[in-house]
Amino acid sequence: MNQKSKILAFLRTLLISYVITGILLFVLAFLLYKFKLKETQVAFGVLAIYAITCLLGGLIIGKTMKNRRFLWGLLLGLCYFLILLGVSFLMNRGLSQDISNSITTMLVCLGGGTIGGMLG
Repeated sequence: MNQKSKILAFLRTLLISYVITGILLFVLAFLLYKFKLKETQVAFGVLAIYAITCLLGGLIIGKTMKNRRFLWGLLLGLCYFLILLGVSFLMNRGLSQDISNSITTMLVCLGGGTIGGMLG
């Protein structure tokens, strides 16, 4: 696999990850509406969505890249987190979370991507 096709596969997988995120966030919003979930339950649900999405993205990129799969999964989780952070920064004109929540989110994304890459 040449360099250009690796980059395209990576970007495609990142896009797939965000589509999955959108679908799962829509389901969480429905559950919030239907069952009037508490803020802690919603926060846990969002973190779980990030973990699941990065795990699935890691699985996809791991199957695609054949070697150094855990590294590709880690990179996917990092890019996923950085895009989340960038969009959040732009939307809120600054960081909306405290640093500990951001670090937790980063670790969840990195861990999910890495594990998915290893399993892929």
